[in-house]
Amino acid sequence: MPEATIQATTRFDASELSFDEFSKIVLNDYRIGVESRQASILGRREVLTGKAKFGIFGDGKEVAQLAMAKAFRNGDWRAGYYRDQTFMFATGMSDLKKFFAQLYSHPDVEKEPASAGRQMNCHYATRFVDADGNWVNQAETMNCSSDISTTGGHMPRLLGLAYASKLYRDNPELAYLSNFSVNGNEVAFGTIGNGATSEGIFFETINAAGVLQVPMALSIWDDAYAISVPASLQTTKEDISEILKGFQREEGTNGLEIFKVRGWDYVALCDTYERAIAVCRNEHVPVLIHVVEMTQPQGHSTSGSHERYKSKERLNWEAEHDCLLQMRKWMISAAISTDEELDELEATAKKTVREFQRLAWDEYHDEIKNEMTEASTMINALSLNSDKGAELQQIATTMEGTVDPGRGEIISAVRKALRVSIADSSEEKQQLKDWLTAQNALNYERYNAKLFSNTPSSPLKVPVVAPIYDAEPKFIDGREILNACFDANFERDKKIVAFGEDLGAIGDVNQGFAGLQAKYGDIRISDTGIRESTIIGQGMGLAMRGLRPIAEIQYLDYLIWAITVLSDDISSLSYRTYGGQKAPVIVRTRGHRLEGVWHSGSPMGVILNSMRGIHVCVPRNMTQAAGMYNTLLRGDEPAIVIESLNGYRLKEKLPTNIGDFTVPLGVAEVMREGSDITIVSYGSTLRIVMEAAAELEGMGINVEVIDPQTLYPFDKEHTCINSLKKTSKILIVDEDIPGGGSAYILQQILEKQGGYYLLDAHPKTLCAKEHRTPYGSDGDYFTKPSHDDVVETVYNMMNEANPGKYPAIY
Repeated sequence: MPEATIQATTRFDASELSFDEFSKIVLNDYRIGVESRQASILGRREVLTGKAKFGIFGDGKEVAQLAMAKAFRNGDWRAGYYRDQTFMFATGMSDLKKFFAQLYSHPDVEKEPASAGRQMNCHYATRFVDADGNWVNQAETMNCSSDISTTGGHMPRLLGLAYASKLYRDNPELAYLSNFSVNGNEVAFGTIGNGATSEGIFFETINAAGVLQVPMALSIWDDAYAISVPASLQTTKEDISEILKGFQREEGTNGLEIFKVRGWDYVALCDTYERAIAVCRNEHVPVLIHVVEMTQPQGHSTSGSHERYKSKERLNWEAEHDCLLQMRKWMISAAISTDEELDELEATAKKTVREFQRLAWDEYHDEIKNEMTEASTMINALSLNSDKGAELQQIATTMEGTVDPGRGEIISAVRKALRVSIADSSEEKQQLKDWLTAQNALNYERYNAKLFSNTPSSPLKVPVVAPIYDAEPKFIDGREILNACFDANFERDKKIVAFGEDLGAIGDVNQGFAGLQAKYGDIRISDTGIRESTIIGQGMGLAMRGLRPIAEIQYLDYLIWAITVLSDDISSLSYRTYGGQKAPVIVRTRGHRLEGVWHSGSPMGVILNSMRGIHVCVPRNMTQAAGMYNTLLRGDEPAIVIESLNGYRLKEKLPTNIGDFTVPLGVAEVMREGSDITIVSYGSTLRIVMEAAAELEGMGINVEVIDPQTLYPFDKEHTCINSLKKTSKILIVDEDIPGGGSAYILQQILEKQGGYYLLDAHPKTLCAKEHRTPYGSDGDYFTKPSHDDVVETVYNMMNEANPGKYPAIY
């Protein structure tokens, strides 16, 4: 086995080093850079020869990343994009073998700890959650939040990671959390390509960082292209730091410190990063390091060649200004090394990389070859006692002849063999079936597990505590129920913070936080700008660093502005890190029955289809919402809580244990027992259903009403199917468009729970119209399910089943 030669790069102060010591540090940096470049070159070859599926690499960015690594310390964080392999090698957060293990998508978390083979290469992460869901000591480790492919998509998370340092420094009540921070001295390092700076999410993050004054250090790798599109078509003035000059901090103002440096100038890069990070770390001022004149020697990725779109002059310039070539020239001119010594170093680096590549490939491929041998042996054994022997042998032969097979080819061959031998009954066939069953369990764990953390701290495992009421309970507005709940939780847990538009000074638009900022301070309960994406990213970063954020999106309609952060980042975090990272942020919002195109949304289908990995809570009133908050704040998984807009001023009983009672997630509640038909509904529409059920009772129809309470998870105890066993009829009442949330609910009940076999009538849905709700009460009446709609839909279903007993209304 080759030695793990890549070690963390060393910070240096040339004034305190001898020339020999200085030279050793520089040569070590150069070695890391050369090994990284060779990994890029060899990685591309592995893709083009078919051993890997796709390759995207950090060649051309090596020297800048070596300089950045010198400023990175224990406790710091990275939120970058897929060009940062040299930085990861230099800090020791990854190495060559792990690099190739990810390239081959090795699904062994020990071999590929960033994602267990679930992410394409150069998507990095460190593991800061252990197998039991416990946090590691983040203050003693270098930390890398999990990368995503959406360019710029990591920027909101970067803001949150930096904001955590601000809270840890400014709130002395958090000093006891020394495993997460040391007085807020941590810097959140971000990287982004120059092309992605054209995205709105980039500007939103830059603005928010300037307002908040957080220790965020953003490096822009500028090689003048975004795949094939030149900077002239991307950026005004073709220079992102020029157009960001208005964000430059001046005396008496907030803002950023902006630095500009060439990506091939090792000395200038080291000096720039030392100065920039000192300001960022010590003063909590965001800094932007615009690294220009970078190159990309192998083009954007393995999907094409940059010779197609770059001029000959540009290609020649890139060859001359290759950062490693320039660093080599400088080392020779500075008498740090000689041509011969550097030739030997480069030859050794090339050999080292090749050895790690072979080792990673063998570890990955040998497992699969062993599984193929087992499968082939069993298929051939089955063929000896089967009328389909020749066909079975051909299946085994074809499988064995596959070049560099994956598990898919092996399992496919076994499944085909079992289909071919469907008429057989033998011990050999049973052995093959048993082997497939065992492999299916292993492959589920390899490729499908960990959508949620499922740790002992999961909110699904929080003990159920019922609300307690006085003999003569106090009836107060729903908003006051929430207010009391938040007050109790903020008093109980100093880690809880909340922020959003209008949340702080006025206590949110519906007064759920009224008076709480004055009580707990604006460091814990704060207002933000109108910036939904970074509100969610702010929450995600805080949650990754041990705090318990409630991130408010004022109206459900505007959750769409944050969908990339919710869908691409938060919801996939546990899955794409194989449970190695978590971000238990709670997204608080409100929706459903208000009037107008932009304030009446119920896009539940959008949420359910794009945010698997996030719990979706749909409380019918504020007491249920409070119980859900109590549950979630004691768990360790992300969730969205959608409060009913028209429930804030409705009277509810105040529980005496307002901050302690819990509502279990995924447990449906029977709101009204009945025997004729089952209605499933949630949120604001549930009140309409309950009122309609009372009228239907007078018409001789006994309705059972079920509130699922959460849509994800949905009805874990199968309350719905137990109801169907009585009624054999089902109606879903939902404010989403037809086929939105209702389609999901029907799939859960009819398919997953098996309710289809209990029906004796056509299952139906009653939803909103396909357009958005027009303004005014009449717009609401004619667009969303009304009391009359529910009564008549149920009655018509009964008419279809028994027209003699229930004659048509009209």
